[in-house]
Amino acid sequence: MTLNVVPCRVRDEWDAAVDSQQGHPMQLWGWGETKAAHNWRVDRVLVLEDGAVVGSAQILLRPLPFPFRSLAYIARGPQSAAGREIEVLDAVGRYVKATHKSVALSIEPDWDADSVAAASLPASGWARSSSTILIPRTLILDLSRSEDELLGAMSKKTRQYIRKSSREALEYRAVTAAELPQCMAVYKETAERAEFGIHQDSYYSDILRNLGAGSPIYGAFDGEKLVAFLWLAASGSTAFELYGGMTEAGSQLRANFSLKWLAIQEMKARGITRYDFNGLLNDGVSKFKFGFADHENMLAGTWDLGLSPLYPVFAKALPLGRKAMKKARGILKR
Repeated sequence: MTLNVVPCRVRDEWDAAVDSQQGHPMQLWGWGETKAAHNWRVDRVLVLEDGAVVGSAQILLRPLPFPFRSLAYIARGPQSAAGREIEVLDAVGRYVKATHKSVALSIEPDWDADSVAAASLPASGWARSSSTILIPRTLILDLSRSEDELLGAMSKKTRQYIRKSSREALEYRAVTAAELPQCMAVYKETAERAEFGIHQDSYYSDILRNLGAGSPIYGAFDGEKLVAFLWLAASGSTAFELYGGMTEAGSQLRANFSLKWLAIQEMKARGITRYDFNGLLNDGVSKFKFGFADHENMLAGTWDLGLSPLYPVFAKALPLGRKAMKKARGILKR
């Protein structure tokens, strides 16, 4: 039976649909609202069969120079009923082509790399892309495990540092909205030290406002002074690390160890079952992350579906098109 794709314009209805199929926080209404305020358009669609929801997708659209119209992107989606992933994705692709006439649809689904759905993508016309936004190699904790089991999977050194940093004269707690400027000051200090780029302050305040309780921030405080923070996005099933930073004092006190453990405990207490560390590279930050588990995860990665006869020119031959694609994708990066 043909699936019917219809727009959804009611926040509560949308978030309920995402959570009903264990969707990622980047598929929540508030994440789309933030992107819509920063150079993207957003279209949220429900995929129906006989009136019942079998899937959903929050589609971000980046305008491109004529004649390419736009690039469509789905971050860690779409959602679908078990075993219906490719059907839902095909229906969404047809919708994007007919409604937005985008040159391509790019996806980074929240699927394991060895899943049946991921293996079925090439036969459905999808091509693997190297223009990655969200790193597929990551670490996802199963929060249905007990705290003792989670601690047991950590390295001995990580457990030691959690105990040691918890004994320091620091307070670990949730950060309030009024304390966001402190987080931004620490983040800027961290970015300068580590030499990575960040958005304007308004972008981060928009995330906090638009996601609300779905955007918890935890901090380590020395008195009233923030020395480390960890910022998450959370849906009903998945917690995803967004940003974090430390001062030199926080680093010396190993505050990031107890801080991350606090965040894991808080997400577990919410009933969340997946805690995603948001990517693993071969760097010091990833080495720190590795200490929290005895495994790693590989997700499906980035895939493109050409929707226009111009797609081969856009993706492979036209230098300006390639530059536009890189710019369009880069705006999503931290």
